[in-house]
Amino acid sequence: MSRKKLVRFAQNEVNPNVVQEGKPIFEQVRGQWNALQFAVDQPLVVELACGRGEFTLGLGRQYPNQNFIGVDIKGSRIWKGSSTATAEGIANVAFLRTQIQQLENFFAPSEISELWITFPDPFPRDGDEKRRLTFPKFLEMYKQLVKAGGIIHFKTDNTGLYEYTESVLSARPDCQIHHNTSDFYESELRDAHYGIKTRYEKIFSDKGEKIKYIQFSFIE
Repeated sequence: MSRKKLVRFAQNEVNPNVVQEGKPIFEQVRGQWNALQFAVDQPLVVELACGRGEFTLGLGRQYPNQNFIGVDIKGSRIWKGSSTATAEGIANVAFLRTQIQQLENFFAPSEISELWITFPDPFPRDGDEKRRLTFPKFLEMYKQLVKAGGIIHFKTDNTGLYEYTESVLSARPDCQIHHNTSDFYESELRDAHYGIKTRYEKIFSDKGEKIKYIQFSFIE
């Protein structure tokens, strides 16, 4: 392991906006994010596979009346978002280091108000379908953790994953699709996102790739 990563991991251990194994809050935070992590009791918005946290940070800057949590397993990536939040004094942003499959260990039913699935690995091979973050098993988990009617956002540059997700959601009677576009930046929705982009979104957009977006929620 490089010295740079070791330094970053050491900083994560002391940064109060990083929730990870080895810290007491890691075992206690489920159902108590606002009480244990944030200074203000506000709706919780979660971004999955947040990487370096550009999108989580952008949302946190734009919406101070909500609390934001970026989830990723890569400590070196989380360090970047954590350090930026600390430097800018963004108190409504935190990062959880864990596998997304373990999300139910850290959030109680209906604790999440809004969920973002931003540019996940498309896992294009049929044999990897179960690893896609919009596979039915994951959707069932989101349904439990996101409050009834809470908005779930899905963004990708990958046409195959977009079409797969569209098909899976359309087949569910408990799912309501609010917006669906295969060219987000040519849609009426673009201004509502205030130009906030993930690192990968910026790369793909600069290359001329069309960004696909689906906004949906689960209904009773």
